[in-house]
Amino acid sequence: MSCFRLATATVLAGVRPLPAASGRGALPLLTRRRNLDVAFARRQFAVAVENGGGKKKPNGTFKLAILGATVGAATGSVYTLYQRWTDGNSHKEHEETKPTRLGGIPAGVRITKRYVNPKDTSGLDIVLFQFQTCPFCCKVRAFLDYMGISYSVVEVDAVLRQDIRWSSVKKVPMVLIRQQDGKYVQMVDSSAIISLIATYLQDKRTDIGELAQFYPHTSFFDDDGKKKNDILNKYFLMYREHSPKGVSKETEESDRKWRSWADSHLVHLISPNCYQTMGESLETFEWFSQAGEWDVHFPKWERDLMVYCGATAMWAIAKMLKRRHALTDDVRSHMYDALDQWTTELKKRNTKFMGGKQPSLADLSVFGVLSSMEGCQTFKDCLQNTSIGKWFYDVKALVEKNRGQLQRERIENLAAIA
Repeated sequence: MSCFRLATATVLAGVRPLPAASGRGALPLLTRRRNLDVAFARRQFAVAVENGGGKKKPNGTFKLAILGATVGAATGSVYTLYQRWTDGNSHKEHEETKPTRLGGIPAGVRITKRYVNPKDTSGLDIVLFQFQTCPFCCKVRAFLDYMGISYSVVEVDAVLRQDIRWSSVKKVPMVLIRQQDGKYVQMVDSSAIISLIATYLQDKRTDIGELAQFYPHTSFFDDDGKKKNDILNKYFLMYREHSPKGVSKETEESDRKWRSWADSHLVHLISPNCYQTMGESLETFEWFSQAGEWDVHFPKWERDLMVYCGATAMWAIAKMLKRRHALTDDVRSHMYDALDQWTTELKKRNTKFMGGKQPSLADLSVFGVLSSMEGCQTFKDCLQNTSIGKWFYDVKALVEKNRGQLQRERIENLAAIA
């Protein structure tokens, strides 16, 4: 039956949802019920046509039903054709997209600051595109700082995003890492960036650009049938023959589990907490402006645009995220529960960090997420109502100890823009 005929029959028959059926007789019962509904629809259609040949005027509801079914079928067909036309690979699954390689740093990119560590032996030249208080960007910085790696920073306007106009991917964090041949490999996704660099630091025999090719974006369909792209192995370190000495399979699995927990659970509690009221949202963005030095890196009009538009947008988005993640009105309690889950695991292991005596990638990931709201009321409440404080400040002390020296870069023509 065509889409139009099926839609017409359904409207005319007034078909209601079928009652749930289970057991061996479920399928025959559903089939018989559907056949009866369609037969009834056809009889109704025949009566409507017969009445239309007499003196009675066509029923207005019937005409609207026909029109609605026609428009619906036509719209659906056009939308499907448009999607197929704009994305020739929309029906394909397990398609891989390798990281992009660039000939150099794109023109117009403004380096705002550098962290230079004289003790850095990595040999890496990294440019990090970020929002200062983005949880995922904080994760990457926490890792780079703890490992004592030097890197440059491009502070991206959270609203206009002018410094990443050159990129087909319009999200941060994003890094450009120099290869041995002088070209740069572009990587996105905070967890994949961390895994890539951690893999390289374990074994520098393979060029960073070649290692990046082991972290492709792969297409797949989720449970709702929607096509998505993700780096499926982003929590894995790509060792050559075997894991490094002292790293067990259980340790690796635990690290991946908590890194994934930070991305899939903990981070989603931040927005509903930090932006739950318009006042708290504005307060949060004012702190973002201070922490990110927006008044230094951007003209005043652009800074104000980010604060007021950003606070308003995130206040609205927080409401949607609250519903999406099934959070109650007491959103703080969900954050407290998550932090209690983390500290309970630490007590169970009886270790200072999840990695033992030193922070693991999981420690740095969770610390990075939490540090993004360190100046917000939410974080202050967490310190008072959970035992997260000691672990957090222990990690912070090591991160700051290993961090390179800050060197500010001059942004030319900024005064002329203001």
